[in-house]
Amino acid sequence: MSVRQSLLAILDQGPCYGYQLRAEFDRRTGGTWPLNVGQIYQTLERLERDGLVAKGDSDREGRAYYEITDAGREAVSSWLSSPVERQTAARDELAIKLAVAATLPGVDVTEVIQVQRTATLALLRDLTRTKDAIDEPGSAEDLAYLLLIDAQIFQIDGELRWLDHAEGRLARAVAAGVTGELPLSTEVPKRGRPARVHSAAKEA
Repeated sequence: MSVRQSLLAILDQGPCYGYQLRAEFDRRTGGTWPLNVGQIYQTLERLERDGLVAKGDSDREGRAYYEITDAGREAVSSWLSSPVERQTAARDELAIKLAVAATLPGVDVTEVIQVQRTATLALLRDLTRTKDAIDEPGSAEDLAYLLLIDAQIFQIDGELRWLDHAEGRLARAVAAGVTGELPLSTEVPKRGRPARVHSAAKEA
């Protein structure tokens, strides 16, 4: 998620100082993405450097307020009207963990999957209880929080379906005799980004 763009969008509602901006971000995201004040001010400094916000005068308590510029407003409008780009090769920790586990000797990948499924199901139950406790949103804050909870529930549901799929793929691979240890390569790695090589390409 773009913290930079989110903070800029909040500033589009009016001038804010660092702690206030953090509180507004937490209020609008249900505290699901906690930020520290240092991160807030680093982001504000970059936004100021890029001409998207301007630092105003400090108040009696020494709090410096930041205001959005016209360029910042254009950036917010562009962000809200553009889709979130998804990377086709996202570094998903769980997917990488299973991929590596499937190449290691003596690792029961089915057990790795089952451990993850148990933890994921527990998280799904917790999130569902949280969602049910609110029921229908009674305020804009409730609505924002429920949207984030819904997103997590759908993502977790997708993870559970993927784990079932991975378990099935593993079973078929075991039956076909294509699983097992992947020994360390004796070839000297070439510099640069390695090319992805499929088995079919090797056989060609």
